[in-house]
Amino acid sequence: MALSNGTGGYQVGAGATDEAIMFVQGAPLALAAAATATAAQLQNGLFTFDGTAGNLTLPTVALLEADMSSAQKVNSAFDFFVINLDASDAVTLAVGTGWSIVGVAAVSALTSAQFRARKTGDGSWTAYRIG
Repeated sequence: MALSNGTGGYQVGAGATDEAIMFVQGAPLALAAAATATAAQLQNGLFTFDGTAGNLTLPTVALLEADMSSAQKVNSAFDFFVINLDASDAVTLAVGTGWSIVGVAAVSALTSAQFRARKTGDGSWTAYRIG
């Protein structure tokens, strides 16, 4: 069944291919200090940081997979973004149990980073910095 094509915007299975691909994006999670993301917040995919330096820690893989039933196959993946609005402090992606990180984990002041989360095996995920 195709998604309905409302009043414009490309949607999978309907709409013109020269229109923007539409999707639902919840409000970003605004951080001012170190925090551990919940599985739902990570799936929302958008974090802003404006505060003292600290870690954005990923939830454990067990919590992520309990909340994300569609990600049971190895190589399932999704993207998330960290936007650092602070002029002097970095925010660093840190791992919860079952995660590994490939690439630079620190998001410097006044920059942003894109990460791809990929299921690499039973109870294991990797966060790749790709932008």
